[in-house]
Amino acid sequence: MKYCRFTRVFGICVLLLAVAVITGAATHLAPVCGPGVGSVIFLHPDGSSVSHWTAARMAIAGPDGMINWDRLPVMAVYRGHMKTALVATSHGGATTHAFGVKVDSDSYGMDRDRPLTALSGKRMSIMREAIAAGLAVGIANSGDIDEPGTGVFLASTRSRKNSQEIARQIIFSGAHVILSGGERWLLPKGVKGRHGEGKRTDGTNLIAKAQTLGYTVVYTRAELAALPDNTRRVLGVFAHHHTFHDQTEKQLRKKGLPLYAAEAPTIGEMTAAALAVLSRHGRRFLLVVEEEGTDNFSNVNNAAGALEALRRADTAYGVARDYLQGHPDTLLLTTADSDASGLEVIAVSPNLAGTPLPKTTFNGAPLDGRDGTGSLPFLAKPDQFGNRLPFGIAWTGYEDSAGGILVRAEGMNAEALRSGSCDNSDIYRLIYCTLFGHPVGAGKKSKRNRTTMRIRRAMDCKSVAVR
Repeated sequence: MKYCRFTRVFGICVLLLAVAVITGAATHLAPVCGPGVGSVIFLHPDGSSVSHWTAARMAIAGPDGMINWDRLPVMAVYRGHMKTALVATSHGGATTHAFGVKVDSDSYGMDRDRPLTALSGKRMSIMREAIAAGLAVGIANSGDIDEPGTGVFLASTRSRKNSQEIARQIIFSGAHVILSGGERWLLPKGVKGRHGEGKRTDGTNLIAKAQTLGYTVVYTRAELAALPDNTRRVLGVFAHHHTFHDQTEKQLRKKGLPLYAAEAPTIGEMTAAALAVLSRHGRRFLLVVEEEGTDNFSNVNNAAGALEALRRADTAYGVARDYLQGHPDTLLLTTADSDASGLEVIAVSPNLAGTPLPKTTFNGAPLDGRDGTGSLPFLAKPDQFGNRLPFGIAWTGYEDSAGGILVRAEGMNAEALRSGSCDNSDIYRLIYCTLFGHPVGAGKKSKRNRTTMRIRRAMDCKSVAVR
């Protein structure tokens, strides 16, 4: 009997491996028993590594405290390499999330300059496929409308710099919720909007077009909060460019600028509004949310800005987790595609809490305090002993790197991450599986994939054991 059971398990494993080779699968996800069908909230705090979240925890809740990110119960290590590079770009990494295949690092919804076929076999992103299937969809970004973390889910172009074409595709995509900055790409040159003058060279007023398509257009936090309860499509235009000012501490002081525009909604407020609108459609939805400030402030080595952006992203997790409590048929999924500028927390002696930090560490890395280099250290929230310990933040550079990134999840099908490892293409797989109720490529027409699903359930659900 022991031999027979071993042979059975061994045979199943070999067959699964053969199927994986045939289909070209590179998944690290664990099989899910009879995957549930539901909505997906994908939250992408761009550039946020484990070190970023460690700093955020210290600043928000203290080293012994818990932030919303900590409370997401299932996690795996993220593998984010591209087809042509070991470190993802924002647009290349987002393309893999949206299409499920590895691409050239200089890609925006394409494979560099070539049309892209998604892992599902369709020439469209997962969000475009959701629209085609009659689901509700939305994007929310604290940055410009062309930011790739959300933009590539609805737009494809040969160049990330083709912002006016990206904006055009997004507006005409059929998405139910579009919330971001980037008014400049929605208005023609010479036309002044609520936040500034347009930059489009084709003469198209995309805000007017959106209104004819049935969108309610809002421009501020107050207007977003005052949306009528029957709103079914909304376009939020909250800034000329980003809703934040991604400059160094010194530049912001010189110009008298805040980290974030005061009248723009936070990413948490955008998330809450998007969930309210999407829920009114009475069907499954896909919502992709990005806090872009986590990346951009890090890339200019502005530690105070990065911590504020992380705090805002963590608040958005709280909004999404609250939604899950009343809607358990929802997956909350989050990751970043790279580590922005190698943020690291540096301990400072408590007796030096009132002394400005040196401008660099011993090896020459820039060292930020609360007002930039050469300023007083940050103070963590109280630890379990009631002490507020000082710290600084050092940077490895201005570039994105392949730092320690986690994928975390809660809700429907989150157990797929129990494998402990998650490829960047697995983000697509998990979203697809939840939206459509089966693994990508395992639809009703595929006899081979139905066999594969039965085998996976036999392994995972029946717990075949060698005794």
